[in-house]
Amino acid sequence: MRRMKFPALLLALLFTLCACKPAVEKPSEAPSEQATASVAPSGEPSAEVSPSLADDETPDVRFAVLSGPTGVGAAKLLDNVNNHSTANHAGYAYTIANDNSELVAGLTGPDPEFDIATVASNVAVNLYNKTDGGVKIIAVGTLGVLHILESGGGTEINSFADLAGRTVYAAGQGANPEYVLRYLLKENGLNDVEVVFADAGEISAKLLSGEIECAMLPVPAATAAIARSEGKVRAAVDVTEAWDSLRSGSQLVMTAVVVRTEFAEAHPDRVAAFLTDYEASIDYVNSNVDEAAEIIAGLGITPSAGIAKQAIPQCHLAFLSGRGMMAAISDYYSVLYSIDPASVGGSLPDDDIYWMP
Repeated sequence: MRRMKFPALLLALLFTLCACKPAVEKPSEAPSEQATASVAPSGEPSAEVSPSLADDETPDVRFAVLSGPTGVGAAKLLDNVNNHSTANHAGYAYTIANDNSELVAGLTGPDPEFDIATVASNVAVNLYNKTDGGVKIIAVGTLGVLHILESGGGTEINSFADLAGRTVYAAGQGANPEYVLRYLLKENGLNDVEVVFADAGEISAKLLSGEIECAMLPVPAATAAIARSEGKVRAAVDVTEAWDSLRSGSQLVMTAVVVRTEFAEAHPDRVAAFLTDYEASIDYVNSNVDEAAEIIAGLGITPSAGIAKQAIPQCHLAFLSGRGMMAAISDYYSVLYSIDPASVGGSLPDDDIYWMP
């Protein structure tokens, strides 16, 4: 655990950027789940779904998501893969990973394991800068997923202004959550807020015990803490709404979908088909919350369907591609750069980071 007061975070960031640096080690296979489905040229699904591909089989797209809100938006697509019913008859292999470092490792190196992956938006730009354009951003699937929670049955915190003089626990040091929190505290003129960074599990436990007064967590971790608290923990501030209230012209973009540049150049049709399937998945989850919640829980993305049902509206799922995607995320990167250039790898990316077919 690390305690600091703003603006002393600038010094601490020199030592805490591991979450936004692409990892080089291979991801652990233990916590990941992989499923595959192939479809015959006729459009009829093959008869078998297995946890691994045969040596002579190659999927059209190897797709990876993070467990959590990025997995929520992709849940229907993953379910369609399991049931051989993807709209574009593509053969997919998918992985659900627990950490950005697993995805980064799977996208890089001489023998990459993934073609397309959802990663934290700051990881996407760092990966682009550190691989000399080895990846491109093809879509945005989730906007803000962060919430300020208040424990002990309190009702005093209803805006960022109400955080003045308080201690806020937060997960995500050296990554998007830290930069977002720093920006909002600065823009609201809050220089007396103490921030304590800790693991999300530790924060949830301390919220439930009443040991801490308030914290910032992403959904579905925030949703789970509220559900387990029996009314003692509440969602006090939607961080996305707090961001929008500043009217800066930028959107809070927490995740990005990236493709390996080599794959996109060789198979633009597969990228386009994937985007159609991914957009349909997000639309389905937003429009069919009850059914989607069962799928999400069945995939292990959330602990239960009940938590998934509550989390879906809080995930701010939104599909953006093309120029809309470019405008949204480039403005967000400009904000991150103003907070700390290291958050985007030291420099703002050029327009080649975006896949614009």
